[in-house]
Amino acid sequence: MTYTVVQWCTGNVGRHAIAGIAARPDLTLAGCWVSTQDKAGRDAGELAGIGPLGLTATTDADALLALRPDCVVYTAMADDRITDALADLERILRAGINVVSSSPVFLQYPTGVVPADLVEPIRRAAAEGGASLWVNGIDPGFANDWLPLVLTSVCQRIDQVRCLEILDYSTYDNAKVLFDIMGFGRPMDDPPMLLLPGVLSLAWGSVVRQLAAGLGVELDGVEETSARLPAPETFTIRAGTIEAGTAAALRFEVRGMLGGRAVCVLEHVTRLRPDLGPGWPRPTGQGGYRVEVTGEPNYTLDLRLVATDGDHNTAGLKATAMRLVNAIPAVVAAKPGLLTALDLPLVTGRGLVADGSMPRTRHSGR
Repeated sequence: MTYTVVQWCTGNVGRHAIAGIAARPDLTLAGCWVSTQDKAGRDAGELAGIGPLGLTATTDADALLALRPDCVVYTAMADDRITDALADLERILRAGINVVSSSPVFLQYPTGVVPADLVEPIRRAAAEGGASLWVNGIDPGFANDWLPLVLTSVCQRIDQVRCLEILDYSTYDNAKVLFDIMGFGRPMDDPPMLLLPGVLSLAWGSVVRQLAAGLGVELDGVEETSARLPAPETFTIRAGTIEAGTAAALRFEVRGMLGGRAVCVLEHVTRLRPDLGPGWPRPTGQGGYRVEVTGEPNYTLDLRLVATDGDHNTAGLKATAMRLVNAIPAVVAAKPGLLTALDLPLVTGRGLVADGSMPRTRHSGR
């Protein structure tokens, strides 16, 4: 069976999603939405950096929804436009179109994370349209849902499950995320949006609560902690300049608590230089994700990331995109509603094993 797909946005994740759609024999790219006129009219493949696909991008959302694709891959940034993103998703679902999305991240498992009235409009839109929404990626996503839960299947006793992202973000080319949201390059006494009270639990509380649900545990609550380190001198990263004395490293935890102890933990260790925070957890290789299960036995699982360009951040963006793209058949087949990772069957890279032929470029032009 072949599924028609519309790509919604062509930013850091979206352009990799286009390449992923083109690579799958069972997906046809039917349309591509962009938010700016300078991208409108350009070939979607050109925007993705993979060569022409013969499909032009457009800002006309109504025209794309009128195509009635099987699924929309929604990768528009939502961190600073949550209301708009939720409205987008409601509109697409109400039109009867399934969605796989990288945001808003709390929708990956919203129970106990956000008020019900924030999620109910999404559920109603899905019910009215008879469509499904699945929000996922790499983190929040695969690195802290299926990866740790599969590891727990070989445990005799579980005391704690800890999921870590340990990355150097110096090659991550997104100034808004790094400077405005995460607070890098800002004075140490100026807390960024990410560290305002409750924001960490809003963004990653879904991770620890979904882990707990997968383990059959009802948490007593969720706690959060954070620490930052200053730049020892001025230096430059891909997204801009980090002045001496401003924030250059960040570590935080979101802890799911049970009986006074942390049983499910999400931890991030983010550096802009490898020498910062020498006492903090360090990655295996350039950077990646780690799962630590404490109990009987004890396990440590490292997921190393590296793309063909040699960069771990590129690999992370591709992983986020492909987590969504490869799940399209399962999401289309699922019952209507807001899905979580616990609702889907095993998703594999079916059809992606290289056979020596040229990359596939299935699309339908507009």
